[in-house]
Parts: sequence; structure tokens; C-alpha cells
Amino acid sequence: MGMGSPSPMPPLLLLLILGARQATHASTVTTELIIPDFTASYLLFLDTLGVFLRSRNGAFVAAVYNPGGQKDRYYLAVLHGPSKTCVWAANRAAPITDTAALVRLTSAGLSTEDANGTAVWSTPSFSSPVAALRLNDSGNLALLDGDNATLWQSFDRPTDSLVSSQSLPAGGSLASALSDSDMKEGVYRLNVTTADAVLSWIGSLYWRLSNDAISVKDRDGTVASMAVNGTGLYLLAANGAIIIQVPMPPAELRIVQLGVDGKLQISSFASANSSASPMDSGIVTPSRGCDLPLSCGALGVCTANGNASACTCPRLFAASHDHGCAPSDGSTTLPSGSCKGDDGGAGGSTAISYISLGSGIAYYANKFSPPAVSGSNSSSCQKLCTGNCSCLGYFYDDSSRSCYLAQHQIGSFISTNSTSAAGTSGYIKVQSSQSPSSSSNKTLIAILLPTVIVFVLIVVVGAVVIVSWRKNERRAGRRPSGPSRDVQLRRQARSPGSASAHLVRDLDSEDDGEDVFIPGLPTRFTHNEIEEMTNSYRTKIGAGGFGAVYKGELPDGSLVAVKRIEGVGTQGKREFCTEIAVIGNIHHVNLVRLRGFCTEGHRRLLVYEYMNRGSLDRPLFRPTGPLLEWKERMDIAVGAARGLAYLHFGCNQRIIHCDVKPENILLADGGQVKIADFGLAKFLTPEQSGLFTTMRGTRGYLAPEWLTNTAITDRTDVYGFGMVLLELVHGRKNRSEHVSEGTGGAEDSTINTSSGGTAASSSRSSRNDYFPLVALEGHEAGRYAELADARLEGRVVAKEVERMVKVALCCLHEDPQMRPSMAVVAGMLEGTMELREPRAQALGFLRLYGRGFAGPSDGNIIKQVIVGGAVAADRIRSEATTMSGWPSYMSSSELSEPR
Repeated sequence: MGMGSPSPMPPLLLLLILGARQATHASTVTTELIIPDFTASYLLFLDTLGVFLRSRNGAFVAAVYNPGGQKDRYYLAVLHGPSKTCVWAANRAAPITDTAALVRLTSAGLSTEDANGTAVWSTPSFSSPVAALRLNDSGNLALLDGDNATLWQSFDRPTDSLVSSQSLPAGGSLASALSDSDMKEGVYRLNVTTADAVLSWIGSLYWRLSNDAISVKDRDGTVASMAVNGTGLYLLAANGAIIIQVPMPPAELRIVQLGVDGKLQISSFASANSSASPMDSGIVTPSRGCDLPLSCGALGVCTANGNASACTCPRLFAASHDHGCAPSDGSTTLPSGSCKGDDGGAGGSTAISYISLGSGIAYYANKFSPPAVSGSNSSSCQKLCTGNCSCLGYFYDDSSRSCYLAQHQIGSFISTNSTSAAGTSGYIKVQSSQSPSSSSNKTLIAILLPTVIVFVLIVVVGAVVIVSWRKNERRAGRRPSGPSRDVQLRRQARSPGSASAHLVRDLDSEDDGEDVFIPGLPTRFTHNEIEEMTNSYRTKIGAGGFGAVYKGELPDGSLVAVKRIEGVGTQGKREFCTEIAVIGNIHHVNLVRLRGFCTEGHRRLLVYEYMNRGSLDRPLFRPTGPLLEWKERMDIAVGAARGLAYLHFGCNQRIIHCDVKPENILLADGGQVKIADFGLAKFLTPEQSGLFTTMRGTRGYLAPEWLTNTAITDRTDVYGFGMVLLELVHGRKNRSEHVSEGTGGAEDSTINTSSGGTAASSSRSSRNDYFPLVALEGHEAGRYAELADARLEGRVVAKEVERMVKVALCCLHEDPQMRPSMAVVAGMLEGTMELREPRAQALGFLRLYGRGFAGPSDGNIIKQVIVGGAVAADRIRSEATTMSGWPSYMSSSELSEPR
């Protein structure tokens, strides 16, 4: 059966014209074809989640792809658009690690570059210049020259998948990904041989297509290729004749993919671009769990029960920490890769022995592999394994006198019935936990050990006495003339949350090497401990104005989020630790708990409890994923309000957050809602001034007083919380999501800089869509239900929508004194306090923001607008529009100027 060829391509000149018309903006998704010079990055195409090119029928897209949503591995990939299945990746061995890293198309070819401009992957050199990059309707990504000839195509370099009309030649293979979020080649392979298609694990076969019940063999012959199309999967001869086939119901599109678990899955779609779900359950093979190499981990025993399975350990083995089994007598199996040479023996002088697996246990690979030797006995089989350093165990079949060696790595075993297992015995090579000379050394150690211990104790006690005497002498000779230092900082024992005084060595030069005490300091970690718990900062889970956040795990198994603080280089270690002592002693159900910290040199890191659902902006604003229902939104609003109210009124030291936004409201299973990043901007005591020296916050949530030299108080947080409430109601950003070129879609840039100068912004709102004004007008007209997120399709409580909108508008009053406190806000949301009515005259500035305005390049104009409201409206109403309610001539750097 021959495979269909792709339809003739239209003239390249016409394609170039069509592509050029659609590629007028860097962030525009182009259809079918793009031309040099073109660049794409995840950051440039943030609004489309990295997609920059789609096929004409929309079935496939090319994207800068981050599988699993992680933030440190990006790939140039082709995806089936409706199902989001990745069918090809270019740089799977060398991912780019930054959202700003580029995919670049030039006349020389296609490449991916890291953020520093270094190419990590590229196509080979061509004799002709590249004229275009094309993604056709079958999912093939191809480079074309000026004559429309193909210079390079992704179909020739498959990764872990095949799609309809794509073939895999004999000798070719598919390699599984390492994990769902890491596309590096894993340990499983699908190989097409001249006789069959087989699955293997580190060289050991575990499945053959010809042995599977789903296949039908039509004739003998030499296999030239494997292909999939609308009627099934085929192994074909060179002339197109079918040798082996897997017939399937007709479908327009099929995707064959080798999964990270070693299973081969064939998904069928009734239409290439109309359904995100396969038309049926498809084919998954091997279908039985015990047929997989690692179904129960290394050395585990899999017992089949239909398609289900159960895992146990052999009788002389016990469960191990890596989800497999290990010898229970203290001996250890030989590690893979310990082989010194083909005939070098196993382990050199190490004592080698064998542990029997008992009866009724077989190995998955033996039924697919020929025996290492036949006609031998069990003892000769053992000698053969002992003399082979790559042999990790052996199986001997007494009935056929055949010996099977398990080499390089051992997977799971299979529990069989006694009849089929009769005469078969398995043995695992192990090395003794003690060397041959260890027993002879025990007597010597028993004699010397007490003497050594006594000597060490004498040295330690003497050293402590001498050091203490010298320190007292040194302190007696240089008593400070000022007030005595009453704060000592020490390394504490591992007891997070302890309120006792702990000792930490302060290495700042300002402390002259002395120790200072700080009561209640949380657990202090070394930087090496932080690197260990985060696996060298492997998994980045977020970033904000104070730095990046990484996922980690404490020795007790509990998950944590580690924030690497940036921009505190001028802050001394003493001040930092003092503030951490304050934060660490704040405990509230709606505040993220600080588990510990690290301060070494200029490094500043905080270890928080882990919130597994991430920040509020993810489920609230992203089009994919589960929708937040109305009740959950109300619970989030109440929980966040309670947390902020505690910061303002429940702490010994009053804390103003200064950056209230959805990104700093974290969620976890069980309805947990917690405020993050509190206490990092500024600590306020009742005696302190309310003024800050530097503007901090995020555009869109900044209160007007930031620009008017008005005191910053807890009511500044109330304003930001009001903006969050409106976004909870609407399910979208308050500011327009239709941003112009040059913004890159990054509307919420965090403001925490100190650059100077006046910079004119080129950002212009292409459409006025300011929701706070819409909410104000809806309030005045009494139409509250219309303001709710349309995606909820009316699944809201009308009275609660009205309550949340009114509370939000009260929080947005221009005069901070007119805004309710967070305690009152929480009470109104809960329904335990009387609901206040927003004052229209205090919300007039929202009309100016909503209509859009721009003034001349005089920063005083916006201050007059915010303070004077309607007085300045006539002066600037005729000017150009602004973006998101902030003047177009004020950049984010201006918003963080010293005041």
C-alpha cells in the first residue's frame, strides 16, 4: 500500500507575498509561511503562549514551547494545535533557558539562541540561501529556497512522534522524552528494523509489533519503512507493499507517540483541526503493565491481574528509596556503568556473590532476546556472568539448558505460574557490604577508638578555653564608647519558628566579625543547603519584583518555594536578618509562612511554604485550565482581605505590602488562600513616617498618592486590593488587553527601579477598555450582573456580585482617607459589616483614565489630574490616549523615581 504524497505547493512568490502581509508585527501569528529575517521568543509571543506560525488549515502550529509550563526549558517545536500534542522538537538536547531567548530565521538557516546570543541548535549549511520557512497542513516544517525546493524538513528528523503521511525508514528510531516537562531523549526507543518494529529499554527489547495481537502480517519481505495514515499503521516494503499492518477505523489524522513511560500510543482524530480530543481511546501498547521494563522499578516483581498489576519484592529483597527493591541482607547490587572493560571482571577485588530470586520469577527481556549460551549448566552460566563485568545477573533455563545474562541495567521481574517457571532460576549479582579485610580490622579499631576519642576531647576542650580567654581579653581592651550592642546573631538549631535566641555568625564588615543576637530568627540555611533543596535551582516556578522563585524540598520531604531576593545589595546583613525575624514570627492562616532564610555574602534567599496551585493570575486570566467558579472567587477575596488586615493591624510591627496584585495571592488545594511577598517593601512602626523614598508596586495597581507626594499608608494597599476585586469579578485584567506593538504583552511590569530621566513611551492603547470605569458606570446604572465574568455563564450570586463591586469601588476612592480599612473591607465581603456606598465624586479620576488622555511632557500635569480631577480634565482631554490609566509619557522607570 503506497503512501499519499503532499499536494503541489503554490508558487513561492505568492506565498512570500501572503506571508509578508501577515508578518507586519513581531507578535502576529503568521499563517503557513514566514521569511527571513525573522525572530521569535516566548516573551515576544507571550499572548499566544509562544505560537508564531500556524498551518493553513490550523491543525498544526510552530511555537517556542515550554512543556509542562515550566520556566527554564524552551524548545522550537511543532504542535498539533487542538490537542496541544508536541509532535516534533528541534533543540530537545539543548533547550533555551530564558523567555527572551530567540528562534531566528535567516538566509543561512534556522537556529535557536540563548539569551546571550549563543546558538544552541541550528540547521546545517545549505548551498542555496533560505527563502522561507513553511509549516504545511501535515505538520511538516520545511526550509525552502527561491525555487520552492526543500532544503531541510522536520519529517526527516522525527523525535518521539509520527503523524499521518510521515514515514520512518528502516534503521530509524523514535526516542521518548525524559519527562513530561523535559524533552531530552529518555531511555525508551522505537526502532524500525528490516524485519519488524520493536520497543527497547537501554538496549533490551520488550515489545515487537509482529508479536502483538493488534498486528496482521500480510507477507514475508524486507521492511523498508513504517508509516501511519488514515487507515492504520503499516510496515512497508520498498515497493510500497504491506508486510505488517495495524488496521484501524478511518480517521483524517493520526499521531503515533512514544511516551515517557515506554508505551506506544496511536491517537486518532476525526478531523485534523476540529477536536482537541481523539475520536476514540486509540491504541496503547504494551497494554499490560507487567510488559514494561520498569513497571515495578528496578528488581521489583510485577504480578499481572488482567490489565492491572501489583508490585512486590522478591523474598530476599526489600523496598528501596528509588521505588524499586534492594537486597535485604545489607549487600548491594552492582551499579550500571561499573564495568571497567569487556573482560575485566566485576568489581576487581570486590567480593562477588549471588542472591536467588526464588521460584516463579521470570525476566521481561528473556522472551525477546536469544540466550547468551546454550547447552551449558547453571555453574558455567554463573562463571560466565562473574567473568563479565557488565553482567548484573543471570537466568538459567534447565529445560533448554540456556543461559540468559542481564547486562548493563536491570529492570522489573514478572511473576509467573509454577508450570511455566519450572526449571527456570534467576540470580542477581551483589557485592558484600564489608570488604574481606574489614573483619580483621575490627579488633584494631576496638582498641584504638577509645584512645582517639579521649585525645580529641582533650584537644577540643583546650581549644575552647584558649579561644574564650582570647576573646575576653580582646573585648576588655576595646569597649565601645557608645551604647553597648545588645543584638547577637547566631546559627540556630534546625527548629523553624522557635522564638528563642539563636546564634548566627555575621560576616559583614560593619559588624567587625562580632556575633549579634536576634530573638525569633527562623531557620538559617547555608547556600549549599539551598542549592541541594532546589536541585541547583532547577525548577523555576515564578518571578516577581523581588526576584525569581524556585521549587525545593526539605530533608523531611515537605515542599518549599525558595525566593532569590534581588536589589538588596546595599542592605546590611544585620538589617536583613532583623526584618526576617519580624516576618518569620508572623503567623496567619492567610499569610504565606516563612520557613527559613539564607544570607551569605551578597546572597539573600527566603524559604517559604509551597502553594501547589500557584498564584491567582494563572487560573483567573489564562484561557486554558479550569475556570474559577464564583464561590471560589468570593473565598479568595475574603481570605486575601483577612491576610492584609492582619498585616495592617494584627502585627506588632505594622506592615504595608505595597504590591497587592493577583501574582502575590497564592492558592493551594483545600481552598487555601495566602498573601505572599509581605514585609519585603517596608516595615512601619506607629512612630514612623508614612513616606517612602522609592516608588514600589506594579502598574495598574498603584494608588494615586504615589504620584502626589501624599503619605503612603495602609490605604495604599486597599487601593490595590480594590483593583484585584474588580479583576475577580471580571475575570480579566482591568487594563486593556489589546496592547500595541512594542509592549510585548507585558503589561504588568513590576516597578522597583531607580533609573532617572524622562522617557517618552511609545506604547499606545489600540482600544480603550478600562474596566474600573465600566464597573463605575454599571454601579451607577444598577447593572451589576452584567459585570461578572462571561465565562461563568450566569453561575454567580447577583447580590454577591453587587457587594464585591461596591466594596471594590469604595477601595478605589481617590482620597486615601475615604477608603475603608482592610478590616472593614473583610467585614463587608463576609457580610458581617454594613455595606458602604461608593462616592461618585471620589471616583472622578477613573473617568479620565477610562476615556484615555495624554498631556505634554510635563510630569506635573498628571499630578494635577490625579489631585484636581475635573479641573485638569479640560486641559488634557483633547490629547492622545494613554495606556492602562497611566500617562503615555511616563515609563515604568519614571514610576520608580525617588520622591
